[in-house]
Amino acid sequence: MENQKKIILTGDRPTGRLHIGHYVGSLKNRVLLQNKGDFDEMYVMIADAQALTDNYDNPGKIRENIIEVALDYLSVGLDPKKITIFVQSQVSALTELTFFYSNLVTLARLKRNPTVKSEITMRGFEESIPVGFLTYPISQTADITAFKANIIPVGIDQLPMIEQAREIVRSFNKIYNKEVLVEPEAVLPTTKEALRLPGIDGNQKMSKSLGNGIYLADDSKTVKEKVMSMYTDPDHIHVTDPGKVEGNTVFTYLDVFATKEDFTNFLREYENLDALKAAYKKGGVGDVLIKKFLYNVLERELTPIREKRKYYESHIDEVYKMLEEGSNKAKEKANKTLEEVKDAMRINYFKDIDLINKHINKYKNHED
Repeated sequence: MENQKKIILTGDRPTGRLHIGHYVGSLKNRVLLQNKGDFDEMYVMIADAQALTDNYDNPGKIRENIIEVALDYLSVGLDPKKITIFVQSQVSALTELTFFYSNLVTLARLKRNPTVKSEITMRGFEESIPVGFLTYPISQTADITAFKANIIPVGIDQLPMIEQAREIVRSFNKIYNKEVLVEPEAVLPTTKEALRLPGIDGNQKMSKSLGNGIYLADDSKTVKEKVMSMYTDPDHIHVTDPGKVEGNTVFTYLDVFATKEDFTNFLREYENLDALKAAYKKGGVGDVLIKKFLYNVLERELTPIREKRKYYESHIDEVYKMLEEGSNKAKEKANKTLEEVKDAMRINYFKDIDLINKHINKYKNHED
């Protein structure tokens, strides 16, 4: 059966360029999954339809950023020869599936979804919630089930969404007495640091809306300016002062990015990160030194990404062609699932020979 296949689905909202929080939280892992090749199919979706639910009055923002997200995908190493990258709105079967699934979920259940609740609060919607935004868990279920995806790499804040998708799948299969849909499994990042990279201002969340991120497309000068402005320990005023490592954004980033080779190449006076932390806690290590070190570490990571992006920026026609081909491939797969869903719901009227013959015979008998 098809549901025994390993099928991965993941994606991003095109509301802006992607930052290094996206990189450590999901993009890097996607490239590892892709290159490991331990899957049958892998889909990466640019979720423009979902992004329009709270940007409906500014579609130009989404229109411009589809290409930016595609460039970020290609620059980190996602390969359209190995996986399918597609644009959500170009796969119309997803809209139909969302409509059919909406009958399986109550309004109360949607409002109880912790992810939806926090997003509503964050955006200040209160009772003025766009219906499309509120029903996002249903739309996400359509995205997942259309491709029979059972492996969904997500951040920890998305777990309630996957659980609701599982509920919808179980309801559908039970009501229509057919195992058409596949229950998805959430896959979390493997390191605790990657669960949520803080913003450069020390805010718990790095986000496009807060403008506190380092972007994959940032040039070297911009990265340096952002790193040098980073939040550290507010009580570490003089170099000689003992400093705190916990809650210090620079060290949080170093935990994620720094390798032993980085110390050999950029900061030989310390053997490793533990040694640097110990010296900082004791006093005698300045914030400028640790920031310059972090800048070098990030440049080591971002330079190859930047170079790859330059190539695709000068071959935009190739990027659009890739998106169109990927969307057509995704459309084919989703249409097949939609037909199976309609068959299970018995709304496949023009294919149902028994139904047609039944009505032919019924009215033939009337004539007789």
